[in-house]
Amino acid sequence: MFEDLDVFATIVEQSSLNKASKQLNLSQPALSRKISKLEDELGVSLFNRRGKRLELTAFGQTAYNFALEQRQQYQKFKQMIARYKGDDQISVTLGASLTTLQTTLPPLVTAFMEKHPTAELKLITGKTHEIVSAVRDKKLDAGIVASSIEEPGLHCTPLFDDHLELVLPKHHPLIEQDEVDMDMLHGLPMIIFSTGTWYRKLTDDLFHRAGIVPDIRMEMDSFEAIVRLIPSCKAATLLPKSYLRRQLLDDNELIAVHIPALKETRRTTSLIHSESSGLSAGAKRWIEETKSIFGQFADRQY
Repeated sequence: MFEDLDVFATIVEQSSLNKASKQLNLSQPALSRKISKLEDELGVSLFNRRGKRLELTAFGQTAYNFALEQRQQYQKFKQMIARYKGDDQISVTLGASLTTLQTTLPPLVTAFMEKHPTAELKLITGKTHEIVSAVRDKKLDAGIVASSIEEPGLHCTPLFDDHLELVLPKHHPLIEQDEVDMDMLHGLPMIIFSTGTWYRKLTDDLFHRAGIVPDIRMEMDSFEAIVRLIPSCKAATLLPKSYLRRQLLDDNELIAVHIPALKETRRTTSLIHSESSGLSAGAKRWIEETKSIFGQFADRQY
């Protein structure tokens, strides 16, 4: 019941199923089922449904106060366990590019902090070569980069392969085509990455090889900003497949379209770190748990 109470509290705090769905990484139907199950177990209604709005009932407010007390007790309990294990000594400094920070790092940080709630994580952004240099110079414990690195004294563990996908608003004319190919991107209104970013270099190289000149309407380096602007600008974009989670596409009324030629933009995201002998216990734990999450490549090192 504790998990359902925590979900209930999050819905109250976010004031909507949609926002709570994003925070909890659960679909809205799944959240609705959890609340219905909780109401059945308690035998009372927690919300009054008024269209899309949810209003707490009188008992719902009491249940919310109880859920907060339970959450606080649970956090104290986790902190006690962490202190018992010595996790309060964990401190890890990580490096990542801005794009990696927006795609790969958030779920890794969430998973690590759930296991080690008192750990201290420091995140530093930079270009790939800057992250590699900082790891080599031991200014960072580990880095996550969109590349395979061959550098003396560094270990490089591939985590996953990724490539760009064409993303369109739900009612874009290209959606009705039986098949979309690269030629159709010529003259197409697009929002693309800012000059100097790795993804911009990737798309520029791709367009040059294919002889494509898109109609570039905007340039920016924020995935979130691009996603939010595509529908209003009625433009297309190219985004890494790893970022295009189903909930993200549905919430923004977007569709990802597969173009075989875009497989040429394949890129391997990797974890890099120095020799294990020079790493702290906390850094070793981060590295082990990150490899564990991406187990298919866990034993391959370059």
